[in-house]
Amino acid sequence: MVPALFLAHGSPMIAIQDTPYTGFLADLGRKLQPKAIVIFTAHWESEVLTISAGDGTYDTIYDFGGFPEEMYRIQYPAKRSDTEAAAVAERLTATGIKVNKDMERGLDHGSWTLLRRMYPDADIPVVQVSVHPFLPPAEQYKIGEALRDLGGEDILVIGSGVTVHNLRALNWSAPQFGEPEPWAVEFDDWLIEKMTERDYEALFHYESEAPHARHAVPREEHFVPLFIALGAGSGDEARKPDVIYRGYELGALSYLSLAF
Repeated sequence: MVPALFLAHGSPMIAIQDTPYTGFLADLGRKLQPKAIVIFTAHWESEVLTISAGDGTYDTIYDFGGFPEEMYRIQYPAKRSDTEAAAVAERLTATGIKVNKDMERGLDHGSWTLLRRMYPDADIPVVQVSVHPFLPPAEQYKIGEALRDLGGEDILVIGSGVTVHNLRALNWSAPQFGEPEPWAVEFDDWLIEKMTERDYEALFHYESEAPHARHAVPREEHFVPLFIALGAGSGDEARKPDVIYRGYELGALSYLSLAF
C-alpha cells in the first residue's frame, strides 16, 4: 500500500539544485518503490482529462525559459505504460468522468523535475495526466477518488502543483530560503487545519473561506492537484493527512507537500 501524494514542484531549478527539498525527494523515492506512477501535472491543461498512453519512452519537455543551459540538456527517459494508462482510464470512465488519450506528449517539468529527483534511474513506468483547472474543487476530489484503490495495487498517485504560487509576490531581494511571508504561512496553515479536520466543505470553498486565498492562488492550475491527491488517499477516516515537507522559497513559493 502506498499513499497518494501532493508534491510541490516549485522552481524548475529543483532539477539541478541541491537543497533540503531535493534531499527530501531523494529520501522519499528510496522509501517508496511503486510498480507504476500516475502523476497529475499542473503544466498540462485540458478541458477533457487526458491520459498519456501507449508504450515506449517519453520525450522531455522544456516548458520554461531563461534557465541555465544545463537545464535544457537534461533527459528523463521514463517509460510509458499502455496497460496502466488503460487501468486509469477504466476507473475514471466507470465513475462518469470523460477521458481522452494522448500517445505523443512528453513529460513536462511538473513531472520530470520531481521524478528525476525521486527516481533518477527512470525505471518506473509513468502515466502522466492533465488537469482541468476550472472544475470545482469537489469535482477535482472526485477525480482522485476514482483512483483511490490504486495505492493498494502499489501504484503511486501524485498531484504535482504548488499551494502558494503567486510569482508576482516573490521577494527577489530576500535570501532564497529565508523567512517566509506571514500571509503565505497563514494560507498553508489553514489548509493543513482543514485537511486534518476533514472539513471538506471549507476546503471546497477555500476561495471565500481561506485567508489570503486569491493572493496565494491567483490561478487554479497549480492548486487543483491538491484536491486530486486528497481524493486519491486511502479514505480511512482515522488516518490524518501527513505534512511530509514544508518550506518556502523567496518568501512566498510554498513547498508544502502531503501524504494522504
